[in-house]
Amino acid sequence: MLEIYEMPGHLIRRLNQTSVSIFMEETAKKGFDLTPVQYAALNAIEASPGLDQATLASHIAYDRVTIGGVVDRLVQKELVRREINPNDRRARTLYLTDKGADTLKQIRPVVRESQTVLLSGLTDAEREQFVSLLQKACEAVNERSRAPLRIT
Repeated sequence: MLEIYEMPGHLIRRLNQTSVSIFMEETAKKGFDLTPVQYAALNAIEASPGLDQATLASHIAYDRVTIGGVVDRLVQKELVRREINPNDRRARTLYLTDKGADTLKQIRPVVRESQTVLLSGLTDAEREQFVSLLQKACEAVNERSRAPLRIT
């Protein structure tokens, strides 16, 4: 057996690969064309209408360059709109469109189910404990990330 099979980093990478695969498969089955990061962005924009791209990036722990492309694609799909920030005309604020809000409402149950599928090998109690431990581990190393989570 390779030693990497017992290393958390390797196992986390494999679980992430599976997570993306399940997300894409389950959402596509229902006719949605969103990536996990696009879904995360829609959630953050819904929770904080009017945030800017830099704040969006920090709220979902992605780098600014990636978020620029994500927002561009969400605008192209007519799920998000940009508006000029009245306090800083160079900045743009982000809002869900009606289509974006409707898409988010419709896709949410599919995404929740994909999370259940992802952890189907665990009991309910183990799932709860696993998620809690993942959150604790992420918080402990957040500042070492290239894109730390910042919730304001």
